[in-house]
Amino acid sequence: MARLGTGIGWRPEIADVVERMPGIDWVEAVAENLCPGHLPDSLLRLRERGVTVVPHGVSLGLGGAERPDAGRLAALAERAQALGAPLVTEHIAFVRAGGPLTASPRLEAGHLLPVPRTRDALDVLCENVRVAQDALPVPLAVENIAALVSWPGEEMTEGQFLYELADRTGVRLLIDVANLHTNHVNRGEDPAEALGDLPLEAIAYVHVAGGFERDGVWHDSHAHPVPQSVLDILTDLASRVSPPGVLLERDEDFPEGEELEAEVDAIRAAVEKGRAAGTAPGAGGAVAPRAARASADSGAPDAVRQRLGLAQAALLSALVAGTPAPEGFDRVRLGVQARALAAKRADVVAKVAPELPEILGAGYRPAFLSYARRRPMTGGYRRDALDFAEHLMRDGRPQDADVRREVRAWWLERSGPVPRPERPGARLARATRRVLLRR
Repeated sequence: MARLGTGIGWRPEIADVVERMPGIDWVEAVAENLCPGHLPDSLLRLRERGVTVVPHGVSLGLGGAERPDAGRLAALAERAQALGAPLVTEHIAFVRAGGPLTASPRLEAGHLLPVPRTRDALDVLCENVRVAQDALPVPLAVENIAALVSWPGEEMTEGQFLYELADRTGVRLLIDVANLHTNHVNRGEDPAEALGDLPLEAIAYVHVAGGFERDGVWHDSHAHPVPQSVLDILTDLASRVSPPGVLLERDEDFPEGEELEAEVDAIRAAVEKGRAAGTAPGAGGAVAPRAARASADSGAPDAVRQRLGLAQAALLSALVAGTPAPEGFDRVRLGVQARALAAKRADVVAKVAPELPEILGAGYRPAFLSYARRRPMTGGYRRDALDFAEHLMRDGRPQDADVRREVRAWWLERSGPVPRPERPGARLARATRRVLLRR
């Protein structure tokens, strides 16, 4: 595996900053936000300079009960080829549940949710990873995720689960040290113990990110500075093995370029501190990856997939549709997770359909959260925005007739087989009408 060096997550909001940042060897871009035939000019310029670009998927759902969708795999493969990437990455998570496998409505989480660390779930995950590996033109690495909730009846630690996954499939690992810290605070899991169990030679690269603690719960926000506790875990990892690459993730509330550079410098320093202190086997450099176990697994039986699917559908329904919490789960933590998912939906819908918060003003967020409480997302965020607007119209809201007409006009412009483009000047006209109405 080629060494990547020091990188940063590329986002459109900080594209200029990333291009100017010294010492950046590679960047990572969210795969679903890229169109292979129309790559952003910033990424093209970085590639021309020899900066490696790695596509990072978020919607494949490798930990789900169903086999990976062929269309999503083809799209991920296309982006890897368009970028000339040496590998692609995804998550050990499920992001949707329900459907034909469980004879229940299909639900979308809009978020990465944890896979139970059981033998059944591991069998399903291993088969799904092998399906993905066969469909991709470059190696795959999978990431450990942060979680607010724990599954009852788990049979393995995170390190043991990841070790067996790598051993059985030969897949590379993307280790997020911020997620190890999150799981330490939220689930009492020891990061050092997890690192001790990991197959360190399988690490493709490392993520580092910030978050915040509220009421004893750590939120992996990617919108705050990297805390010292996360840097300490990175140092511990670097004392055990030299990671091929380390990358800073930042998704929101972007600071000035100098602050981002300072965070990258702190990450470099944490890695160097670990290397200097390293005494564990392999601490001096990258280790050759272990080959996949020679004996082929037969794959997860349909009955195992169905059991996992029913369990995931029950959990997701409790989080996004207000159904009772499945037995064995912490109801308080499920409530925290449910509110976090609804808040994330509101934020993302506001980004993909910015006209709605413009039209509704201060009433957007409470109206959306009320809508989201018992109306799960079923078709992605753009569909969610349309469904929210339709829900408002059916309820005769907002009460202001002019605002209600604006919602209807917006919905008509975007619904149907081929959404109509917004009329020139429509956004300015809406803003002007709101100013006049407030006088």
